[in-house]
Amino acid sequence: MRDLRNPHASSAFLNLIGFVSRRELKYIDEVQQISLEDALSSQEVEVAYICSESTSHEDYIRQFLNAGKHVLVEYPMTLSRAAAQDLWELAEQKGKVLHEEHVELLMEEFTFLKKEVMGKDLLKGSLLFTAGPLEEERFGFPAFSGISRLTWLVSLFGELSLVSATLEERKEDQYMKMTVCLETENKRPLTWIEEKGPGLKRNRYLSFHFKSGSLENIPNVGINKNIFLKDQNIFVQKLLGQFSEKELAAEKKRILHCLWLAEEIQKCCR
Repeated sequence: MRDLRNPHASSAFLNLIGFVSRRELKYIDEVQQISLEDALSSQEVEVAYICSESTSHEDYIRQFLNAGKHVLVEYPMTLSRAAAQDLWELAEQKGKVLHEEHVELLMEEFTFLKKEVMGKDLLKGSLLFTAGPLEEERFGFPAFSGISRLTWLVSLFGELSLVSATLEERKEDQYMKMTVCLETENKRPLTWIEEKGPGLKRNRYLSFHFKSGSLENIPNVGINKNIFLKDQNIFVQKLLGQFSEKELAAEKKRILHCLWLAEEIQKCCR
């Protein structure tokens, strides 16, 4: 929970008032734990940062917007396109900023990819992400919990259409593999795979083939520094009215498109 005291401030000048948690923590780095009710009702609290399980995002966003607070929320902001659209309309009615965090677009790897892909004619591509088990009950269907990978593909190649999607599950082994076949507007195939289970290391493998050559995985392009702070700065710029309507509309369109795709993938798999 933050108090925006300085109208010309960057995120470095946001004052952290307190935090809300289901656990009894009392203090973290001298910051006091407060109740959800106090956070919602306090005149001091002007901004809420929501970093809870994905399944709880929609409810918390709605509560804070209705209480007259600006909101920054981790992706995905909701588990449906319709809910996200509804929350943005609520934010507009309340005159508040609703910002979905997208640190994956601030990573050095993505910056490298963006430069590599620019101006090239894609023939086909694939993106595989592996990691340990993740609870769907808390973080949503894999197309939602893995939406940062989908956001990469949409940001690199434009709006996509769904061709097919399958989900292999062995719940007793905490294993799952989601395979999604997508197409660009030029009918170029893209395959997105999320594979999670015990013993699988967090890793990303990609292969993009262009008329001019191929890109197999990403070289070591450096450490991702302060990406959460960079995203927070983007949020503050929105609070200060430093984003154009065109920029905001483009971001909203991308986020809603990714949520729509995730929903369609879930329907196809289930």
